[in-house]
Amino acid sequence: MELLVTHYGGGMSEAELDLSIDSLHRALRVAGDSHFGVFRKSGEPYFFHPLRVAHLAARHWMDFASVMAAILHDVVEDTPVTLGEIEADFGPEVALLVNGLTKAADDNVSREILKAETYRKQLLVAIEDVRVLCLKFWDRIDNLQTIGALKPEKQSLIAEETRSVYVPLASHLGMGYVASELDALSLKILYPRRATGYEQNLEELRRHMEAPLRKIRAEINKEFDHRKIPVLLRDRWRPFSIAAAKNMGRGFSTLYTLELQVDRTMDAYLALGLLHGLFHPIPGKLRDHLNVMSQFGYQALKTTVQAGEHRMRVEITTRKLARFNEAGVLAPGFEFRRANFEGLMRSLLEGESAFDTQSLRLASASIQVYTPLGDTRTLPEGSSALDLAFDIHEELGLRAMRARINGQTRPLKSRLMDGDQVGIEQSEFPQVMPKWLEWAVTPRARNAIRRYLRSRV
Repeated sequence: MELLVTHYGGGMSEAELDLSIDSLHRALRVAGDSHFGVFRKSGEPYFFHPLRVAHLAARHWMDFASVMAAILHDVVEDTPVTLGEIEADFGPEVALLVNGLTKAADDNVSREILKAETYRKQLLVAIEDVRVLCLKFWDRIDNLQTIGALKPEKQSLIAEETRSVYVPLASHLGMGYVASELDALSLKILYPRRATGYEQNLEELRRHMEAPLRKIRAEINKEFDHRKIPVLLRDRWRPFSIAAAKNMGRGFSTLYTLELQVDRTMDAYLALGLLHGLFHPIPGKLRDHLNVMSQFGYQALKTTVQAGEHRMRVEITTRKLARFNEAGVLAPGFEFRRANFEGLMRSLLEGESAFDTQSLRLASASIQVYTPLGDTRTLPEGSSALDLAFDIHEELGLRAMRARINGQTRPLKSRLMDGDQVGIEQSEFPQVMPKWLEWAVTPRARNAIRRYLRSRV
């Protein structure tokens, strides 16, 4: 309640705030009564789960309607309460979110078909309101954290589903930390012994580095205080993943990042200069993603320095951008590319399979390319010039003949790099060939190519 009032109370009238608080209390009563006497397989009261999901939603800047939907998200699926009653009591906004979080139900079809229909339902609602996916992330995080009472086979199925569907969706929404958390929780289920060994080694490394890190932080704070630049230092240890476990032998520099948060973008560049004055920078390790986000969604200056005997990764960002890096689309002021997201969701729904997880995974990391007129286009990592042509317009894609990438003539199958300037040369008539399906990676391009080839046959 305090989080909601702090984040949203100032933008509401007193009557609106009172009404929202009353509705939230009513949602707690309805969910509490509906789940009363029901226990999870772990033995805890079921109502604890929606409460934790609601708390995660409030911590990540979600509004009153979202938190109420989190509290009520299982009542339609698991209790006699209907969606119509939710809409009558809490309004269409809450009902829409609860509906998006309710699994598809049909006794006449298989579990696999129901699962695919549930995905499609979530995507359709997400096109209308992206908050439904964010709520699903919090629901899945809590389920993974409390999954121990389920059979190992069931745990593995849930973990695999999380990695194939929800991790790339979170990445695409700019929620990189959420994607990392979902991935780490899933991998701990799939590789428990390796995860336990990783955590033990990481804890030992943290103890070993406690004193050196305290000294490094003290040097940085002293220098920034002297320059009168406010700074917040945060330790970030790499969550468990297969890559992280393999890199454990490479030591501290691959497992730890020191995050510096400052007030303004100008301060971030000043901070970079001060940091490189304190510690020697490692050549070739500087990356500037402060104004144009990286393909993985974060916005920060990234460098590696030699701090005494320890090589250390450092990211410098502003306090505002740190919220974007953590919460993505949910962060206040986040300029979410809604049209890009809606296009991806519609393309996935139009695909060959019931739910195209391969295309979704490809779309989770993105690049930005430029047209000859300087317009920016965001594409999945690994996209070809052909993908860009279809992204601009389907007719241009069908008639594409060759590309000019950074002033050089290249074939349509050429893979694009972040920052490329690309022009598409077109012919008078469509040039589509079956092998184009091997060149294109985006759902939009592949769907258009298939439709054209079928029409010709």
